[in-house]
Amino acid sequence: MIVFGLFSSSEIAAYQDCSNPTSVFVQLTQASSEVPESQVEDSFAKMRKRVLELADLDAAPKIFEDADAPLVDGVRSIYFEGLPWQGKQTRIFALLGLPKTKAGQSGNAPVPGVVLVHGGGGTAFLQWVKKWNERGFAAISIAVEGQTDQRDQGRQKWVRHEWAGPQRKGIYGDSDLPLNDQWMYHGVADTILANSLLRSLPEVDSKKIGLVGISWGGVIASTVIGIDQRFSFAVPTYGCGDLAESANQYGRALGQNQVYRKVWDPMVRMDRVSIPVLWLTWPRDLHFPLDSVKRCYDKASGPHMVSMIPGMKHSHGAGWNPPDSYAFAESIVLSGKPWCKQRGILVDGMSSQVSFETTKIISGASLICTSDSGFTGTRKWEELPVEFTQNEAGVVVNAALPHGTTAWFVNVLSDGLVASSDYQITN
Repeated sequence: MIVFGLFSSSEIAAYQDCSNPTSVFVQLTQASSEVPESQVEDSFAKMRKRVLELADLDAAPKIFEDADAPLVDGVRSIYFEGLPWQGKQTRIFALLGLPKTKAGQSGNAPVPGVVLVHGGGGTAFLQWVKKWNERGFAAISIAVEGQTDQRDQGRQKWVRHEWAGPQRKGIYGDSDLPLNDQWMYHGVADTILANSLLRSLPEVDSKKIGLVGISWGGVIASTVIGIDQRFSFAVPTYGCGDLAESANQYGRALGQNQVYRKVWDPMVRMDRVSIPVLWLTWPRDLHFPLDSVKRCYDKASGPHMVSMIPGMKHSHGAGWNPPDSYAFAESIVLSGKPWCKQRGILVDGMSSQVSFETTKIISGASLICTSDSGFTGTRKWEELPVEFTQNEAGVVVNAALPHGTTAWFVNVLSDGLVASSDYQITN
């Protein structure tokens, strides 16, 4: 016997069924009995099944034009129909833009597309849509907390609209609610519906649509790619899975959260990810540790590329300003594979050799390493120039690891782009 939060046997079944959310919530918060472990695991399995069923949201949602919002540089303000929440129908605010120029396309050929998911404190961003439009991509930036892109000047928050669904409650702080009342359930559904919407547009190539998320949007992206397998590429920026053991606020919030561990952790479905994924982050990120990011791409079955940019910082602008996400997307839609990919790593004592396949000219290489331990975001990282050679077979980087190195990776540079080796832990 184990205790599943405060749930009894009948209440676990009701939680999974979610047929009466208000009644179920009252039961969950008042119950205190023990239940068999087998029944608990069966309930988790049913919840995971319901999460996977969100992939069935493959029909284009109904679109509602925002009549009060004019076109801005060709970008439309729209709402599209979301899932019901607490007995009412919801809509998701979004900004939708089509490019004037086409990424590798000519004539009337459809263009590639991308779904954009913001992080904490964000919304649907016009600037982000325009950046992708300028690269030849159709883009839809969605607001996943029931907000618009207009500020409530009195409270300095985004204005919530009348069809809003749930807002994020801390770090999976609504895990005690029925599954279909939880914010992540709706965030995932909103993202899948945005994909279905974009795919329905005749101007968009449905086989070349990617997903990009920043911070919490990166968490959503990491979750969605294990559910909706129609995407052709993804770029989780900062955000990742495997956070329950993280030595920061995420670990403190999620260490005992079995709903996260068993249902929502992207690692639960990461082995289903077969598309190319760029994991874009930086060594000193205080939210998402490098070892958690690594465990995600190590488990995914598809090709991955890593870009860990020293000094990148953590914000929406810091996430969308580097050219790396755009160059990765372009390489996938044009050639089907990343422009740079690690081929192998050899370590002999304190000497390392990293080889890459690349389609670009490499102009520099560096070793980024630390002798500290603990959470990766609070360690001191040193960047050292190292030697490399490039020929038709690829690029080889040779680096001597400083004495006491506990973790490291190699970066290669090409015209402002950064490609990293997999993150390495020495002890």
